[in-house]
Amino acid sequence: MYEASFSEVIRVVLIILLIYFGLKLIIRWFGPLLLKYILRKVGKKFEQSFNQYDPSGSKKKKEGEVTIEKKPKNKRKSNNDVGEYIDYEEID
Repeated sequence: MYEASFSEVIRVVLIILLIYFGLKLIIRWFGPLLLKYILRKVGKKFEQSFNQYDPSGSKKKKEGEVTIEKKPKNKRKSNNDVGEYIDYEEID
């Protein structure tokens, strides 16, 4: 069976602390740059998808051209026959 000496335990703990603080510093320096890059990419994709969206479904219109679009009339019939009316009385 292998026994760890005190110096080996201290060495492992120091290596773990060095890795922890090293990653912490790297993330502090390069984290904002990475975040800016990711947000810029997402913003470009959002802008492209927003520019491609056309609610009328028609082709792109020339600048200055005016169109009036009317909403289709949806006539809903109300259903008054929902159920029976039951009159309840209080019992003392």
